[in-house]
Amino acid sequence: MTPIMVELLLRSLWETVLMTVASGVISLVAGLPLGLALVVTARGGIAENLWINRTLGAVINGFRSVPFIILLVALIPLTRLIVGTALGTWAAIVPLAIAATPYYARIAEVSLREVDRGLIDAVRAMGGNRWTIVCEVLVPEALPGIVAGFTVTLVTLIGASAMAGAIGAGGLGDLAIRYGYQRFETNVMIAVVAVLIVLVCGIQWLGDRLVARLDRR
Repeated sequence: MTPIMVELLLRSLWETVLMTVASGVISLVAGLPLGLALVVTARGGIAENLWINRTLGAVINGFRSVPFIILLVALIPLTRLIVGTALGTWAAIVPLAIAATPYYARIAEVSLREVDRGLIDAVRAMGGNRWTIVCEVLVPEALPGIVAGFTVTLVTLIGASAMAGAIGAGGLGDLAIRYGYQRFETNVMIAVVAVLIVLVCGIQWLGDRLVARLDRR
């Protein structure tokens, strides 16, 4: 590869990392509370409210059922409203975050549901309120699963960010399409695939190590 292509590859890698990390953090901040809300308002939950639970579940399922490429196009007006443009790395973060949030909310919900019910009942018996149960039982006990789910979400976002490159979002996907596919530069396509494999394996390795440190079983 020429020095120019190496520079383009490094810049595209940075754009992919930026899209993945920014949208991943947003999905964590927004998705975890949604997952908690689904668990605590479910039947038998510490704040049971089936109407809220079913409504929230329906909204989350609705967003999850829309293919990302369609969501990407459908959110162009909202993206323009928030960012000022529908093109570029920052514009891609909006649909990526909106797509990842309900996905991560469901993953977090599964982890939170696996917390031993006996621990929750014990804290209740000692006079613990709902906030205490959430902060000192649900989240700490489910933390390994929450981190593992976030790792999976980041890996999924890498793939979605490559797809966003098809409509001018930048990143490795855009580089692969413009040079590897449209210009038939096989070496560029191979380089992009290799970088994506290393990036995914690196994130998964870090996530697995962190989960191993947090798991107290």
